[in-house]
Amino acid sequence: MKLVSYNHPYGPRGGVLIGDEVYDLEQLLADTEVADRGAPPSVKEFLTLYGDCLPEIGKVFAGAGETAVGALVGTVAEAGLIGPVTDPAKVLCVGLNYKDHVAETGRALPDYPDVFTKFASTLIGPFDEIGGVDVSEKLDFEGEVAIVIGRRASRVSEAEALEYVAGLAPLNDVSARDLQFRGTQWTPGKAVDGSTPWGPALVTLDEIGDPQTLELVTRVNDIEMQRSNTRHQIFPIATIVSYISGFLTLEPGDVIATGTPQGIGAKRTPPVWIAPGDTVEIEVERVGTLRNRVAAV
Repeated sequence: MKLVSYNHPYGPRGGVLIGDEVYDLEQLLADTEVADRGAPPSVKEFLTLYGDCLPEIGKVFAGAGETAVGALVGTVAEAGLIGPVTDPAKVLCVGLNYKDHVAETGRALPDYPDVFTKFASTLIGPFDEIGGVDVSEKLDFEGEVAIVIGRRASRVSEAEALEYVAGLAPLNDVSARDLQFRGTQWTPGKAVDGSTPWGPALVTLDEIGDPQTLELVTRVNDIEMQRSNTRHQIFPIATIVSYISGFLTLEPGDVIATGTPQGIGAKRTPPVWIAPGDTVEIEVERVGTLRNRVAAV
């Protein structure tokens, strides 16, 4: 199942992507026989109610496209997609999670996941322009795989951690390097308003399979800058969810970016900074492709 959010005249609404068409999530639930817990209008509310049975609902939705005509919003181009979850309570990130990236930074391998935060105001949608060039002269790209939590998770084991993951989405952890390294804390460089695109869809794990076998590619102006595979993560997705849930309760709709591989602009010679008019593409195997243009000043 591919969950999306889209702009509606009365505010953001959840949707389901079936082929190239977007269906309203609330209406689709109402039109099928699976809405025994209610038909919420947002993806976050949907995960709160149905996060423990996403594969079963996905199977019902897969065959509902031809009959649920009233739920049809339009094509992807017509629907006006925004970030898959519009109101996450938490946006967490893991840094230094690929060995080759740790090597290019000159740091030692971490013993534990290096966790920092972004905020909902940082996130933008899959077709929005990347902000930040008005506050940073060293804006950098970071292709990543984002986790979305599907069930309340507190102190879960690694063995059961994936049961609490709703699915994955591509994310570009755009970083203002000049702001990031002014002090010892990374927040100024990682939480610039409107700088972090993600989406277009949250793809549930039952459609993806093993999340540790996904090819991850970043391109800037169609030139490949990063290529790796999630099997090279120092801390796999299950480890990340288990570790964070050990000190912080994760709720449905929470977002966790899982780190970027080697090839960031800051460590190239000369450095490569993204500028107005540039396009950045993040492709995650079996998950989707995110492509955004950098906004003008």
